[in-house]
Amino acid sequence: MEYIYCAMLLHKAGKKIDEASMEKVLSATGISPDKARIKATVAALKDVDIDKVIKESSFAAPAPAAPAPSGGEAPKAAEKKEKKAEEEKKSVEEAAAGLGALFG
Repeated sequence: MEYIYCAMLLHKAGKKIDEASMEKVLSATGISPDKARIKATVAALKDVDIDKVIKESSFAAPAPAAPAPSGGEAPKAAEKKEKKAEEEKKSVEEAAAGLGALFG
């Protein structure tokens, strides 16, 4: 993951993501760079529009829970909110899994 973080840092800084830059950043953080992994990361990101990937994989934080209605509806409403929260969690996990596939 540190190689992807390195590439993201270089991208955020507006620098070119190349082998020399990645090696410098990783060395500066105390990580012993693996040239093969750097080369593979650079090659994997060659044709990737990082801004587009970030935009497409972004997700909104769940809204705060509303107070439960009074009466007999409270258990059903709480159950629905719980299901919705589980579905959102699955959606977030699926998005993260998709990013992992992109970046190896």
